Formats: sequence, C-alpha cells, structure tokens
Amino acid sequence: MKKIALHLLCILVLTPFSACIKEEAKQEPPPPPKVTVYQTETREVPIYQEFVGQIYGFKDIAISARVEGYLEGIHFEEGSRVKKGELLYILESQQFEADVAAKMSGVAGAKTVLAEAETYMNRIKPLAKEKAVSQSDLDSAVAQYEVGISSVKAAKANLRAAKIQLGYTKIFSPISGIIGKTKAKVGDFVGRQPSPIILNTVSRIDTVLVQFFITESQYLRFMRRFKSKIDAGELDREEESGLELILSDGSVYAHKGKADFVNREVDPTTGALLIQASFPNPDELLRPGQFARVKGEVDVVKDGILIPQRCVMELQGTFTIYVVGAQNKIQAKEVKVGPKIKSFWLIREGLKVGEKVVYEGLQKVKDGTVVEAKVEDIPFSDEKKSDSDKEKT
Repeated sequence: MKKIALHLLCILVLTPFSACIKEEAKQEPPPPPKVTVYQTETREVPIYQEFVGQIYGFKDIAISARVEGYLEGIHFEEGSRVKKGELLYILESQQFEADVAAKMSGVAGAKTVLAEAETYMNRIKPLAKEKAVSQSDLDSAVAQYEVGISSVKAAKANLRAAKIQLGYTKIFSPISGIIGKTKAKVGDFVGRQPSPIILNTVSRIDTVLVQFFITESQYLRFMRRFKSKIDAGELDREEESGLELILSDGSVYAHKGKADFVNREVDPTTGALLIQASFPNPDELLRPGQFARVKGEVDVVKDGILIPQRCVMELQGTFTIYVVGAQNKIQAKEVKVGPKIKSFWLIREGLKVGEKVVYEGLQKVKDGTVVEAKVEDIPFSDEKKSDSDKEKT
C-alpha cells in the first residue's frame, strides 16, 4: 500500500515538469530581424575633383618709386578705390628741378653756339664763291654749324630726361581699382636701387584669377577627355565655364568660372602644372590673397552604381557590404569603391544592378542571417536619417 502511494506521489510531482517541457518544445523560433535595404540602379555619375587655389586680382600692379628721394606726401585713403591717373605719392623734387634748370641752361648755350656757327657759315659762303677764302675754311664753318645742331639736339634730349626724372617724383595710379595699405610713410627714403620699396599695390577685382596646380597624370587625363569631346562635338560653352569655387567657409561661390591659362611646362621638381581660372566678381566679394577650392568635373561614369556611404564598412583598407540574397539570406561582399559623391559612394567593382544592400540594421546581421527586408527609396541629393540618428539629433 505504501508503494502505491509513493508511486502516485511521484506522478503528481513530475507531471507539471513534463507539461512545461512540452510547452517549451511547442514555442516557435524568434522572427527574422527587420532591415532596410537600398536597391541599386545605374545612372550617369559625374566625377568632380577639388584643387586648392589662391585668388589674385585681374590686375595686381605694384607701385614703387622710380627715383630716389624722401616721401613728402600721400594723397589717397588706404583701402579705397582709386582711378587711373589719380595722384598717389609725391617725392621731394628740389634736386630734380635744379637738374631741369641746368639742362635748360645747357639748351640755351647750345642754341647760342649754333647761332654763332650759322652766322659765321652764312658770312663765309659768299667769300668762298669769290675765292676770297679757301674751301677748307668753308668746310670748317659748315662742320661747326652741324656740330652746333647736334649739340642742341643733345641738350634738348638731356632736358627731356631731366623732366622725366622730375615727373617721377609724382606717382599716379596706373589703373582703376582698389589700393591697399601703404608700406611707406611721409619722411621715408624710398626708391633706392636695386631693390626699391614697393609702396603699395592697386588691384582690379571686377574679375579675379584663381591659380591652382594639378598633377601630370591629371593633366593627361583632362587633355585626353577634352580632345575626345572636341572630336565628338560634345563640348559646349556651359562645360567650358563649369568650374565652381568653394570658399573658406564652405559656401559655393555664386558665379562659375573657366580655365583660361595652362602653364607651358610641368615643374620637374614637383610634377605639378599651373592652371589659372577666371571668375567674375561683380560684387567684389573675392579679394586677392584668399584661398579657395576649385571644383571641376574630371570624368563621367556612364553606368555608375551609387550606394549610401553608411552601407559600407571599412576595415584596414577593405570595404565590405551586406547584400540580401536568395531566401532573404545575408551575404557579405567585398567591394572596390570610387570617389564619394554627396552622401553616396561610387562602387567600382563587386556589386551588380538590382542587388539589395543593407542600409539600416547593420548591427543586427552577419553573413548567413535570414532577414525580413524592406526596400527604402533614398534620394541621391541627401541620405535619409535613420530613427536612431533622429533620436540622437
């Protein structure tokens, strides 16, 4: 009887545990993780490149004294606009005025000698006809007259040179533009050769020039592409003037420019070639000395594949993406990337058109994971933020 009671007790105790085991066996596996994917497509992708350049005025004219002397006057406001021919500086002129006076005296003396020689020649000519004087006396008189003419010409030339030197004591603006800060004050001795002081600089900036350097390989690529477009008749005016200027604050300058000068040689020490582009500057926003980045189209990929940058994982120079393959299984793929374009990355190799690349939920998946994928349309202009990014923001 005791054995029967013990057996019934064991049945009553073990029955709930066996029921729990059966219930756990009936539970279904967890659902596959949900991910958002980007389906690839092809498009024509222009490739741009940026170069660091320096801005110069359309004309930057250095002002310096052409004669030595002390600076007596400054007749402009620093940083203001000046007109062509406007008086800028005055140097002391006493010594040059004295030189002009001396040269004028020399001209007068030469004219007096000429007049005497002419009078003597005119008096001796009739005597020579009558054989009252020898022919040699006449020749001597004519020679003295001709010497007198040359002396007058030389004296006048010296006077003109002295007046030119006197004129250099007043310095005028060679062009219309904006003048900078003066580098000499009243009382400074300027104009000493061979390295005269640069007094100032006047710049014309209604158009500015931007100079930058490209490598030899970039130059060859540009020229081949340029020639192929010319041969195909595909080059238009808009492309010729399609350079953009990115300013130091990151803003894009409102006016586009065009390359108008390529240096004749590649610098053998650096392998770089100087390029100059011109940009209109009607508002005079740009000033000489600024640094900016020149952005230009260097290539066009006809059937390019772009994916959002956040889809790509990089580890020690290796780029990997997750693709949803057959039966919604995740497959890790190694890809070769090209340049970044906005928030996207150009894929050179490793990805085909129509494949679904994991965009959101990368932390939930690995190679071989079965997922529930939802295709997201991500505009090329900007990458859509995920919910986690929005919460951070």
